[in-house]
Amino acid sequence: MKKLQRAARPGKRIRMIALATAAATAGVISAGAQAQEADATQGLTYKTPTDVVTLYGLLDITASSKNNADAKGNRLSNYQVSWFSGDRWGITGKHSIGNEGLKAIFKLESEFDIRTGEEDTAGVLFNRDAWVGFESDTIGKLTFGRQNALARDYSGIYGDPYGGAGVSLEEGGYTNTNNFKQLIFYAASATGTRYDRGIVWKKKFGNFYAGLGYQFGGVAGDFQNGTTKTAAFGYNAGVFNVAGFYNQAMIADREHKSYSIGGNVILGPMVRLNAGYFHYTAEQPVVGERKDKAYTISTKITPPGKIDFELGYQVFKAENAGYTSAGFIVRPYTDTSAVRTAGAGDRKTAYASVFYHFDKRTEVYVAADKLKITSGYKDSAIKNGRDSQTELAVGMRFRF
Repeated sequence: MKKLQRAARPGKRIRMIALATAAATAGVISAGAQAQEADATQGLTYKTPTDVVTLYGLLDITASSKNNADAKGNRLSNYQVSWFSGDRWGITGKHSIGNEGLKAIFKLESEFDIRTGEEDTAGVLFNRDAWVGFESDTIGKLTFGRQNALARDYSGIYGDPYGGAGVSLEEGGYTNTNNFKQLIFYAASATGTRYDRGIVWKKKFGNFYAGLGYQFGGVAGDFQNGTTKTAAFGYNAGVFNVAGFYNQAMIADREHKSYSIGGNVILGPMVRLNAGYFHYTAEQPVVGERKDKAYTISTKITPPGKIDFELGYQVFKAENAGYTSAGFIVRPYTDTSAVRTAGAGDRKTAYASVFYHFDKRTEVYVAADKLKITSGYKDSAIKNGRDSQTELAVGMRFRF
C-alpha cells in the first residue's frame, strides 16, 4: 500500500481524483437522464440495484391583483403566495429489502416562499412531508410521520380540475393560495391539511383503492384529543373515476366530522368533467352544532397543442357556523372553543385559468376567480364588510 502511495505522484493523484469524480457525476447524470425519459418532471435520480433516490423541486411565481383587499376596500397588486403550487424542494427514495418486492420508502419535502426565500413555516424545514415507511404489492403503502391528510388525497380527483383524473397511492391535493382553494379544508385534520404524527395505509385492489389514516393526538392522559381518523376509497374505471372519504377529528375536546363523495367523467379526448359533495359538522360551545354543505363542479379542456383551459364553480352553505373574534366564519377543522356567536350564509366562487405548456416542466398561466358571499357568511378574504372579491393572476411554474 505504501509503495502504491509513493508511486502516485501529486499531479497523477489529482488527475485520478478528477477522473473518478467525472465518472461518478456521469453515472448520476445518466441515471437522472434515464428517469427523465420516463417522466420529465421527476427530477435528478440516482439508482443502484437496491436503491432509488430522487432530488426534485417546483417553483411557482404569481403576480396578482384583487379588490377589497383591506378595510378601506383598496385594490392590492403585487406578487402573492403561489397561486397553484406551493414552492418546494424535496428528496424521496426507495430501498429494496426483500425478495417479495418489499421496499423501505421515505420522503422529505420543504416549502418556501419564492417572493422572499423564507421558509413557508418558520423554523420548520420539512413542513410538507417528513415520513418513512414500507411499500409492496402485498401490503400496499404504509407510511409514518408528517404527510397529507388522507381525505385530501382521495377527494383531489374531483375537488378541482388541476390534479390527476384517477386515484393513486401517491399524495395529491388542491391548488395553493386563491379564493377557490378553501374546499380543501373540508378534507383536513386536527393539524390542518396534513397529519402530524400520522399513520397512513393505501392499497390498490385491481381498479379499487382503499385507504386508512390515523393521527395521534400527543396529549398525555387523553387518547382522543388531537386525533384524526379517516377512511377513504376510490375506483378508477378509466372513462369515469369515483372517490370519497369519512373523516373525524377531536380538536380542543370537540368533535369535527365530514364526509364526501365525487368523481369525474372523461368526455372524449379533450374534456374532463369533475363534481363532488362535502358535508361537515362541528361541535361548538354556547351556539350548538355547525352544519355545512359544499358542492363543486369543474372541467378541464385539453385541445391538441400546448394550451389547456379550466373552469370551476363552488358553493359552501354554512348553517349555524361560528364566528371568530374578528367576525369571520371559523374555518372547518379549527378550534371552536372560543365561539360565542354564529350565523348562516353562502360562499360562492367561480374560477377559470388558461395554461400554456412549453414542455412537461415549464408553463405559464393566466387565472381569475370571483368570490361572492351572502347573508351571514363573513369571509376573512374580504375585510371591509363588502360581499365580493375578484382576483386576477399571471404566473409561471417550473419543475426540476
